[in-house]
Amino acid sequence: MHDIWNPWHGCRKISPGCANCYMYTLDKQRGKDGSVIYRTDNFAYPLQKDRYGSYKVKSGELIRVCMTSDFFLEEADKWRGEAWEIMRQRPDVIFYLLTKRPERVAANLPRDFGSGWENIWFNVTCENQRMADRRLPLLRDLPFKHKGVMCAPLIGAVSLKPYLEEGFIEQVICGGENYEGTRPCNYDWVLALHEECQEANVSFSFIETGSHFIKDGKHYRLNSKQKQVEQAFKAGLNFRGKPMKFDLRYAIGIPVTPDEYYRAVYDGPHCHACGSRLICNGCSHCGKCGS
Repeated sequence: MHDIWNPWHGCRKISPGCANCYMYTLDKQRGKDGSVIYRTDNFAYPLQKDRYGSYKVKSGELIRVCMTSDFFLEEADKWRGEAWEIMRQRPDVIFYLLTKRPERVAANLPRDFGSGWENIWFNVTCENQRMADRRLPLLRDLPFKHKGVMCAPLIGAVSLKPYLEEGFIEQVICGGENYEGTRPCNYDWVLALHEECQEANVSFSFIETGSHFIKDGKHYRLNSKQKQVEQAFKAGLNFRGKPMKFDLRYAIGIPVTPDEYYRAVYDGPHCHACGSRLICNGCSHCGKCGS
């Protein structure tokens, strides 16, 4: 996918949400071990250029980082400094960081990070209430200008109300679990989160139902990933709250004007009914799904 940058791959399970990790399952299907952590060949992806000398990742794009690992994984300490430097060189791109290790963040920031870089959107995973109450106080106190919450896999009811009222959360994303050992996601949990976000005017994305979904007391099995995102989209819960404003700039310090931002195009065969549209760069026309 053109909106994902995995500078390293592999992870260690440390949280309830890790139990049925999709990365472990997919690696297992390929005959690999997801606990093996290594630097990828695509480490410098945000700096790659096309034959005309232009960056492949365009100004204003949203790049999700370490989707097959954790950016603050201890085993990646030896590579993280170089990854930060790459993000420093692309202040015109939004980097979406997600972690289950917020307790490690403060000690692993660049020395000149200050109150945060404008192009970094930092998120923590809160798969149940216990993890929310452990991680969100840390999120509140960390020096990032843009903060969000990922309630996925949503394996229990989560209330974010007191944290949303404090005003430091700009977006909430939630979704069910997939692959081996799937635990159920209850629609009532999703509705409750949606209502809290609406009241706080915080953007909300319901990206997928998961493969074991409960609605009105009935259990549904949706083995198709595409069906999961379509059903999430049809729920009609996604909405944009208070706008997130990123002060993106070119490397020489000149602001990226709105008309110079990358424009996402949602014209792929599945874009019309996808629960991830609010957090997606649109179709890359790679041809892998027949578009």
